[in-house]
Amino acid sequence: MRAPGFWFHPPARPGWQARALAPLGWLYGWATAWRLGRGAPGDPGLPVICVGNLNAGGTGKTPTVIALARRLQDRGLKPHVVSKGYGGRLAGPVQVDERTHRADETGDEPLLLAAFLPTWVAKDRMAGAHAAKAAGADLVILDDGFQNPLIRKDISLIVVDAAKGFGNGRCLPAGPLREPVEKGMKRADAVISIGPDEHQKSFEKQWGKNIFRPRLRGHLAPLEMGMDWDGQRCLAFAGIGHPEKFFDTLRGLGADVVGEVALEDHQPLTKAILNRLESQAKSMNAQLVTTEKDAVRLAREDRFKVLTLPVRLEIEDWQALDDLVDRLIPRPDR
Repeated sequence: MRAPGFWFHPPARPGWQARALAPLGWLYGWATAWRLGRGAPGDPGLPVICVGNLNAGGTGKTPTVIALARRLQDRGLKPHVVSKGYGGRLAGPVQVDERTHRADETGDEPLLLAAFLPTWVAKDRMAGAHAAKAAGADLVILDDGFQNPLIRKDISLIVVDAAKGFGNGRCLPAGPLREPVEKGMKRADAVISIGPDEHQKSFEKQWGKNIFRPRLRGHLAPLEMGMDWDGQRCLAFAGIGHPEKFFDTLRGLGADVVGEVALEDHQPLTKAILNRLESQAKSMNAQLVTTEKDAVRLAREDRFKVLTLPVRLEIEDWQALDDLVDRLIPRPDR
């Protein structure tokens, strides 16, 4: 489902839809708080860093997990990812193999993450953490699960799109939030806002007073692949949380984006959809281009037909997060 526009009205001017749905939003926030307050979380037997969010939909968690994993690997740690595998049918725990598994089995995000580090799909995240530990992990990165009360988290990170912020500040369905900002911040150890400088400034102006945790700033940068995008005629398609960001990135590289197709987030890329996209691209004399996350949902025999534009998260200053990890897992040389 595409996020309704009124979710992202300024909090001071929420719109009549948000006001009408406010009682349901209050009820949703109350239900989240009630669920989080039930019992004590279980101990998985190894450190856990949760990469989560307050918003429903895409905020940049997957590139954050990749960047964090590389940072941890650089200091000699062996992190594994545990994901619920949204959109996949496997209950797990099962370790994802990007060479043999399909997105309809594991979900698209675990399939992408498995190319960078060991990744487990588990509807029961505690069972997934135990499986990761048995396979040699010394730390688990929990992909999503900030609102999951059943597993202990040693470090909790909130990822937010600087352009969208926390929307109108209201809970579903009146706004985009899974829980109120002030309640979520009380459990968070750091916030990572993702976006260019102009969006970081607007985010700071709107939400800076609500963030009483260390804040890391980052932006998504295209990965250098030797591809000259300048003047390349493209039909771009994406089934991610905010596909317009992908289209803008292509244009920023100089591509001639003659067509945009915004699919639903995690939408399966069936043969029928690809055939339609191929016909449309041919009529425009354009090359099909998509994101990494969308590419893994294509059938393997069809991936050669579509160019992929990878992006990576670049963090301005890792120090605040490095300090949190150092307190959790001291470096041997300190």
